[in-house]
Amino acid sequence: MNFDYSDEQKALKDQARRFLSDVCAPQVVRAVLEDPGRDHDAALWSRIGAQGWCGAAIPEAYGGFAFGYVELCGLAEELGRAVAPVPFASSIYQFAEALLQAGSEAQKLALLPDVASGALIGTLAFSEGPGIMSAQRLATQFSNGALNGVKIPVTDGCAAQRAVVLARNDTGTGLYLVDLEGPGVSRRSLSSIDPTRGAAELRFDNAPAEPLPGDDGLAQLARIHDRTAVLLAFEQLGGADRALEMARDYALERYAFGRQIGSYQAIKHKLADVFVKNEVARANAYYGAWALAGDAPELPLAAAAARVAASEAYWFAAKENIQAHGGIGFTWEADCHFYYRRAGHLGLAIGGRREWQRRLTDRLEASMASEQAAGARAA
Repeated sequence: MNFDYSDEQKALKDQARRFLSDVCAPQVVRAVLEDPGRDHDAALWSRIGAQGWCGAAIPEAYGGFAFGYVELCGLAEELGRAVAPVPFASSIYQFAEALLQAGSEAQKLALLPDVASGALIGTLAFSEGPGIMSAQRLATQFSNGALNGVKIPVTDGCAAQRAVVLARNDTGTGLYLVDLEGPGVSRRSLSSIDPTRGAAELRFDNAPAEPLPGDDGLAQLARIHDRTAVLLAFEQLGGADRALEMARDYALERYAFGRQIGSYQAIKHKLADVFVKNEVARANAYYGAWALAGDAPELPLAAAAARVAASEAYWFAAKENIQAHGGIGFTWEADCHFYYRRAGHLGLAIGGRREWQRRLTDRLEASMASEQAAGARAA
């Protein structure tokens, strides 16, 4: 089975890379990082919307272009290489997927066309602080058409106009659509490891909210996160590949004791270790893309494997890139910390590696038990 991109998909990736090299150079990322009043580049976001990327996996019936999820994965990879300071992941991987998977027909028709054009920034608000989310820990409450509670941190929470929010209700848990520019909503910007992907505290005080269909919000959130995990894995893979390229290029141009530092075994071994982790992440990400595109039964397992492998690869590549650059790698003026910051952010965006390792273990055990049961029945 061939999990690689088709020629058409490779052409789309190449076009995206050329576009981002023109409009998202490192100085664009640095300008957002160094401006406390900005949490994304609005001009870049507008240009990405004009390219049609936001609607890549949104059906034409809802104003999208329906290229497909594999194409969206390719775009995510290129955005990761460029560490683009835009709310693409929050709006497309999370908010749009929440509507596509759990929204009503009316909600999809009302909001997805604006998401597809880039006119609407959305986010998914589920976290209430450190720890694994569960029904027992969930404090945000929906009652009588209104939300009360606090979500922290919410990625792109200050930039977003709409949010899908996880909350308790009279019978369990649910997902709710909230206008973040409406009454009863207050926001506070938070400091984070990656200021180019803003974080916020959202406080709801009798904020009007509209339920999404379904009676188990936590189960819906898990399905959304599985889909998000695959897309984030490609963004992480793009960043990890670029970090490796930066380290390799510097190792070839930097001389010490009359030799390129890349000729020393210590540097060779570092780069080789990064390459191996990146390739493991790539294999798992491609498998996840296959499962996502076909909505395969293997998606939960594939998503967990992709999430764990990509998080480990990006974090390792970002750290080793700094080490390979030596003393200059630790300075603000070098671009290495862009990838270190983004690796830290993406590694926690929908739960950390430890949580996803637990999910991967649970899903592997469930898969093995299912196979053993099927074998016993066949016997």
